[in-house]
Amino acid sequence: MDRDKVRIDLHVHSKFSKRPSQWFLQKLGCPESFTEPENVYHLARQRGMSLVTLSDHNTINGALEIAHLPGTFISEEVTTYFPRDGCKIHVLALNITESQHRDIRKVRENVYDLVEYLNGENILHILAHPLYSVNDRLNLEHFEQMLLLFKYFELNGARDDLPNQCLKKILPLLTSEIIEELADKYDYAPPFQEPWKKTLTGGSDDHSSLNIARTYTEIRDACDIPSALEGIRNHRTRVIGRPSTPRTLAHNLYGIAYQFYRSRFNLERYVSKDILMKFLDRSLSTDHSTDNGFFSRLCCFWTYKKRLKIKTDMPESLQDLLRHETHKLICNDPRLHEIVENNPVDFPSLEKKWYYFLNQASNKVLFHFANHLLGHFSGANVFNIFHTIGSAGGLYALLAPYFISFSLFSGDRKFSRQVAQRFASASPEVADTLLDEEAVTVAHFTDTFYEVNGVALTLQQQVEMAIKNKKKLTVITCDPNQEKEREGIKNFKPVGFYELPEYEELKIAYPPFLDMLNYCYEEGFTRIHSATPGPIGLAALAIARILKLPISGTYHTAFPQYAQYLTGDESIEDLTWKYTLWYYDQMDFIYAPSESTRKELVERGIRPEKIRLFPRGIDTDRFHPSKGNGILSKRYHIEDCTTLLYVGRVSREKNLHLLVEAYKDLLGRHENVHLLIVGDGPYMTDMKEALRDTPCTFTGYLEGEELDGVYASSDIFVFPSTTDTFGNVVLEAQASGLPVIVSDEGGPHENVIDGETGLVISSNDSRSLLEAMELLVAHPARVETMGKAARSFMETRSFETAFIKTWKMYKDKSPADSSEILARAV
Repeated sequence: MDRDKVRIDLHVHSKFSKRPSQWFLQKLGCPESFTEPENVYHLARQRGMSLVTLSDHNTINGALEIAHLPGTFISEEVTTYFPRDGCKIHVLALNITESQHRDIRKVRENVYDLVEYLNGENILHILAHPLYSVNDRLNLEHFEQMLLLFKYFELNGARDDLPNQCLKKILPLLTSEIIEELADKYDYAPPFQEPWKKTLTGGSDDHSSLNIARTYTEIRDACDIPSALEGIRNHRTRVIGRPSTPRTLAHNLYGIAYQFYRSRFNLERYVSKDILMKFLDRSLSTDHSTDNGFFSRLCCFWTYKKRLKIKTDMPESLQDLLRHETHKLICNDPRLHEIVENNPVDFPSLEKKWYYFLNQASNKVLFHFANHLLGHFSGANVFNIFHTIGSAGGLYALLAPYFISFSLFSGDRKFSRQVAQRFASASPEVADTLLDEEAVTVAHFTDTFYEVNGVALTLQQQVEMAIKNKKKLTVITCDPNQEKEREGIKNFKPVGFYELPEYEELKIAYPPFLDMLNYCYEEGFTRIHSATPGPIGLAALAIARILKLPISGTYHTAFPQYAQYLTGDESIEDLTWKYTLWYYDQMDFIYAPSESTRKELVERGIRPEKIRLFPRGIDTDRFHPSKGNGILSKRYHIEDCTTLLYVGRVSREKNLHLLVEAYKDLLGRHENVHLLIVGDGPYMTDMKEALRDTPCTFTGYLEGEELDGVYASSDIFVFPSTTDTFGNVVLEAQASGLPVIVSDEGGPHENVIDGETGLVISSNDSRSLLEAMELLVAHPARVETMGKAARSFMETRSFETAFIKTWKMYKDKSPADSSEILARAV
């Protein structure tokens, strides 16, 4: 033993910690730890610990099993409670006797009684994981009282690093004045000298044997148990270790579960015969006594090849699918196969590889089940939809340890920031430990960022405005073709796609959920916003729930109507409405792009107080009448005529078949007109055929200066759609100085002053559309007057003003009156 210092992990569990706090282990009927006490002892020694103690929950049986070994003493982790509200906390009692353990059991129900006893017996005791809420009742008042009750505080190796950093910065700031103030507040005098002086210790809080000695206490000027304990009392401690992450805790939970099943079902007999079992044993256990070297590897390889030969088709059940995919992963990925080939000793690296393994495997399964689900949906196989959802639900159980871990760590962070905020006035340094409570950091999930539509354009402009105004907005999306990182955008490579047969250019991306969850946790977002109810939106909702963050959503698109167009089945439209309403009802509040959309959602059952109108603006510098550059003449040879412009998706749900009918009738009355269609879509071929031999030009998608020039060079904008919830193109056209023709159904007409900046026509009525077009075509002076009015109207709707209003709404936690919201929006 080093004569100058002693190293000891003061917080380790063995199989005698039997009652798990996590529901995942409770459901399995699994103890909280499955490590043999002697295994703890030998692993701790191998990892450089001078002394060893066990701190099982409310028992010393594990410590007694190794009490005969050199360098050990008896300890336990005592569960105790604040008597007023039952808030549970844990206290490490070090170097106790069997008699003292029996006495502790009698007084541990009341923390005040427990502390009085421990001090009376001169038992060194440490408050374990001080900022972790064991039973979700811990608050600031409890922490203040703990400052009076305890002198020794633990930096816990199994918890998030932020609570540990908060403790390291807060505790040295305590003064006699602060303690006196707290003593008066709670009418309790600290039971020890100089209560403002605290000592920090460290322990791994290991339950699986995988992280023993990951965090430990180093004690100076000590060489044995008495001098080590005396060194703690005299503040000669230093905590050494690596911070844990949610992935660390999840790895431990998987390890505990595996070790439990390994023992209960004698799984070690399969370890040498199956490559998956071999991988699990090496990844989740420190006991590899069943390993028999070359023969084991040969047998695993032979079993795998045989399985691949038999399994030619993709299995349907979750269990078979997982086995199929995990076998392929382990054998085909060198990083994973190395674990089977070599006994791993680098446990931090093993933790990362386990995360990688589960992430890859779950992505494969998610892709398979999502394809089945959407395949049944597009085929209107309603009963198969629910069967697939039920089967895929098993994936949740598979990933539950990660969900639990991220949720627990997120709760720790939230409470740590509250504690740091409480003591921030004592030092500016403490304030730096946390994010400013007033700061808003938004993760905006979308599946359309890189597409050519109004929603995507708005999001791209929001990113630019956030950067300009120093707001912390990050758009999170999935696109396989976007490799380059951009400020304000986080793009994930999709797990896969589902291609809609009716919309070949539209693909539904499946997001890599665990990677997204981990990213949002590490970035410390304070709010989640979803722009889609699709797979990416579901990921956003799940992440918000796991990380305990507020979530809002924007209802951009009339999804049920689109579903009806896609399938031609009203039952699918009804099912889509049920799903859409369920999804948006999960939001803390909903942004509606228009008053008509708001009313529709209310009529469908969404509570009106949850809905806010989304302030939308337009880049009035980009879309401007001065951008008229002769592009129609130079590129498209359109000259000396009145140009009717449509910009958007070329599809029937935009009522373009009505535009075809009305335009043909218009040509019978006015020859000097030309229809210009900007965009693409599934109706393109049919529309071209219907307008063959007419003065009509199809440009395909345009963007940038080309699009700006086409807007400003045209005369009249025509947009007969009834399915748009907003219609960003209507703003773009008016900002470019064009009068617009829109339907009275949907959101676009709310952005038009009827008779001044454009004309609002009856929905789904080709005759009304014809009359509006003819009215403007026949009166060029009116077109000019309305175009100028449209431009003036848009000058009050700058995008930057709308963005600032939106950001203020993110910070406003209480829904405003709907009339006030409407006033803000316009």
